[in-house]
Amino acid sequence: MHNEPSAVRILRRIGDSPRLRGSVTDTTCPDLFELSDGSFAVIGTDRTEELDGLLPEDAARADYERIVVITRETLLRAKRDIPDV
Repeated sequence: MHNEPSAVRILRRIGDSPRLRGSVTDTTCPDLFELSDGSFAVIGTDRTEELDGLLPEDAARADYERIVVITRETLLRAKRDIPDV
């Protein structure tokens, strides 16, 4: 569902900061954030052009959506901060 920007705020980082994951620049690395509306924001590498044609038949993306890739380490370190329910 595509939502127009509103008063949504970043509540917290999910997982470790780039610095704790060993980023050379300390700031410009994949990242995950929980938003005040309950959704999540992802900073990652846009690989839409490369992966779009490889999506399974039951998957699709809208024109305003992008396929964003984050490292395995980023997601695994975020796991502890993601609720089970």
